[in-house]
Amino acid sequence: MKSFTKPLHWLVGACAVTVLATWSTVRYTPLEASSHREAPLIADDPVADNTDVYAFVSPNDPNRVVLIADYIPFQLPQGGPNYSTFGENVRYEIHVKNDGATAGDNITYRFTFTRANEDPSTFFYARLAKQNLKTTYTCEKSVNGGAFTAIVTNGVVPAYNVGPRTINTTVGLNQPSYTALRQGAVTTATGSGGEQVFCGSSDDPFFVDLGAVFDLAGVRLNQGARDGLAKYNVHSIALSIPISTLQKSGQPVSAAVNILDPNYVIGVWASASRPSLRTLSAVGAAPMVGADYVQVSRLGMPLTNEAINPIGSKDAWNRTTPYAEAASTDDYLSNPELGLYMDDRQFGGAVPALAALRIQTKSLAGFPGLPANGFDFGNTKPGLFPLKGSAAVAGTALDDAAFGNYLLVSGKPRSVDIKPIFHT
Repeated sequence: MKSFTKPLHWLVGACAVTVLATWSTVRYTPLEASSHREAPLIADDPVADNTDVYAFVSPNDPNRVVLIADYIPFQLPQGGPNYSTFGENVRYEIHVKNDGATAGDNITYRFTFTRANEDPSTFFYARLAKQNLKTTYTCEKSVNGGAFTAIVTNGVVPAYNVGPRTINTTVGLNQPSYTALRQGAVTTATGSGGEQVFCGSSDDPFFVDLGAVFDLAGVRLNQGARDGLAKYNVHSIALSIPISTLQKSGQPVSAAVNILDPNYVIGVWASASRPSLRTLSAVGAAPMVGADYVQVSRLGMPLTNEAINPIGSKDAWNRTTPYAEAASTDDYLSNPELGLYMDDRQFGGAVPALAALRIQTKSLAGFPGLPANGFDFGNTKPGLFPLKGSAAVAGTALDDAAFGNYLLVSGKPRSVDIKPIFHT
């Protein structure tokens, strides 16, 4: 039997909710994800919380791809005096898969950060050209599982946008503008990769009516929905990378056969890892940490851990990689909890906001050559399983000779759509 499940989320079409980049000289599709405080343990560790991942062809240069990983959700712009910044003793990583024939990541970018107080005599964030919690970073790169090599050392995270007195005046940092300060923090990596790097605070670009969604899916359709992330910040790690650096054979975009060339598709995910051992000091000194790191947050396909996995599985999911997640997520994808709130036989009547997404229970009923009662896509129902092995699916993706054994599973109706979307 052929395997349908890939190690990462692969796609060559323009699906707006995947974390992939399809390279083209003609068009680009922004791809996005979201995961704010989605699991119990990471909700208590915001500095390591990976909130979003974005991958898209640069709008300024079709020969480059932009990868962005956001961390630290729900930052208030006025949240001083100790404004949010990247954490020490955290390994922030962006992972790239460009070859389905190999195991694991093909390229990994690792970021580690250091903080320093330039003026410990003040409670202000910055004054007289000195900044507290000044953050610098090292970016290392690993190719095909090899050793990590530094490509940026002493990179600078621009100061938080505290306000005009702090940023623009001689009493503060005396910068011409905050835009100039940020632009000055863009760094070109050493080596042959040609990467450009930026690490710093940003407005959270994701938007969702969080208050309504988590109030038992009481989505306010055309009823004054509110962006629950408006006016909050995150911290972003952004890379602009030549396509030839990410392409498995080092080929430029001009060598692509067409927009669907499978050699020009990448999978992208991000993570954060913490030391497994941390010892606090009784006298206020920096904690002592061990040498072994444990992954505590990750993000690739959007909303998997947010809205697919139940709360009892979320922390374990954050510890795994996309290469090993199928066993722990397939059942939830095949019979998703949200399906219960879209089925009038279950709890659909209690969630009227999802009325437009009602589960079909007698799809194509009475259609010649198909089951008399049609197809039932409710949780634990057969779905399209009655078609398995029939002439109706011969020669299609649902044929047993192709992916039928993976897509058509009795009692798991969403194996045919939601499961492959999240695993391919």
